[in-house]
Amino acid sequence: MTHPAIAAGMTAVITGAASGIGLAAAQALSAKGMRVALIDLPGPMLDKAAAALPGARAFAVDVSDRDGIAAAAATIAAELPPVTLLFNNAGLGIPSSALADRAAWDRTLAVNFGGILTVAQAFVPAMLAHGRPAAVINTGSKQGITLPPGNPAYNVSKAAVKAYTELLAHDLRNQPGSQVSAHLMIPGWVHTGMTAASGAPKPAGAWTAEEAVRFMLESLDRGDFYILCPDNDVTRPLDERRIAWAAGDLIENRPALSRWHPDWAEAFKRSLDGV
Repeated sequence: MTHPAIAAGMTAVITGAASGIGLAAAQALSAKGMRVALIDLPGPMLDKAAAALPGARAFAVDVSDRDGIAAAAATIAAELPPVTLLFNNAGLGIPSSALADRAAWDRTLAVNFGGILTVAQAFVPAMLAHGRPAAVINTGSKQGITLPPGNPAYNVSKAAVKAYTELLAHDLRNQPGSQVSAHLMIPGWVHTGMTAASGAPKPAGAWTAEEAVRFMLESLDRGDFYILCPDNDVTRPLDERRIAWAAGDLIENRPALSRWHPDWAEAFKRSLDGV
């Protein structure tokens, strides 16, 4: 089976496409006969990615640049087949703290959430208008769900992506005649330039970007909204227990982020019995 949004001759727009999961997605979709429009920061990695894929077009644009994204969307609409798949994947991770590092907060939110919003608003109206089956996939993170301490700006940005994508899915399914669906990609541990130093060997526990994309496309075929990726270190049942515990903080009025609270650490460990 193949989701009808993945249609030979149609266009897939991919942000963060020069490397990692974005590049793996571009390669997989190109292999299925789609034209691919690759959006990323300017540089040799983007040029190399586009040169390696038949009929690919590169757009050197920062996703936080609204005018640049609008111009790219206009060019794609004028010069490429209709867009039936939008993979809103660009993101970055900059160290941050809750009470400082404002520049890191501004940049992280501008790219990780602002870029998602800007790209969706630039492309989705035309996807609705052409009337063909289409899909939007936004890349979130498990860190936007369980909020592990360590990088609050990244976690907040990805929590915003989760909320926005849920609301977008609701909006799209209630648009008269809409054939566009929204989906939330939630990667596991994936070996990319964002998670490891350039040239570092892949740890045994991590998936490759190609494995993550394969899982994403299989989940899309099933119509999954939440594309919750496991990896070689964390299974789906373990993810489910962690997510359920995080939700339980509110339901049971536990301390915030009780999973990492010294008074609740043992209770959390017990909650994982049998996983």
